[in-house]
Amino acid sequence: MLTNKKIVVTGCASGIGAETARLVKELGGTVLGVDRNEVSENVDSFYKVDFGDKSSIDALVDALPGDIDGIANIAGVPPTVDAETVIRVNLVGLKYFTEKMIDKLADGASIVNLASLAGLGWPNSVDQIKEAANLEFGQVADFVARHDIDKEQARSYFFAKEALVVWTMQHRWTWRDRGIRVNAISPGAVETPILKDFLETLGEKAEQARKVMDRAGTPKDVAPVVAFLLSDMTPWIRGTNIAVDGGQAANALCNMNGL
Repeated sequence: MLTNKKIVVTGCASGIGAETARLVKELGGTVLGVDRNEVSENVDSFYKVDFGDKSSIDALVDALPGDIDGIANIAGVPPTVDAETVIRVNLVGLKYFTEKMIDKLADGASIVNLASLAGLGWPNSVDQIKEAANLEFGQVADFVARHDIDKEQARSYFFAKEALVVWTMQHRWTWRDRGIRVNAISPGAVETPILKDFLETLGEKAEQARKVMDRAGTPKDVAPVVAFLLSDMTPWIRGTNIAVDGGQAANALCNMNGL
């Protein structure tokens, strides 16, 4: 399905990123692994980066080859990290990296952003999302302070994912002249190294959400959907956000709308 395709997988050292890298290789692709933690397994070449640092991203883009067929934007930090870092890494850095990479992508390339069930409430945050549309690294601290984003439990993480879902939708046709598409995937609770961070941060809210599920997800539940969107089978899927969450989003929407 991905034979001879060159795929950048960020966050390749653990969790969904590691499983995506493994699956891409299994499906015939070449993996350009990117992470802050060095890894050699299931990558053909590895590039170290700090997505919270603009100069680090610039160096990464310079180091990566051209004619890349896809980017799986999976790297991210959990809500237990300070709010400024969450916004810099999970939103500003991801967007900056992706936009800098456009010239290195092959025609027909696919970009897959790992959003989250946490982004479901984006319609309630439109004004903040608009304000953050052109947010730069040096402006994050002021933005967080003005909106008290560090005041509410995990708000930084939720906001970053809300804004990422919207950014994905907004760029549904931005690079259409070259056949480059962008989509998002929103997992629910997944058994990864950062799941404990969510439980620690959200407490009872997270426990209640898990009670409606038959089980937590695993990286093997999510990676195949990433691979599907990276493949040539999805040229007309553009700007969408696919829930991969065991029904959590459907449950939440039904409850929100009295269904």
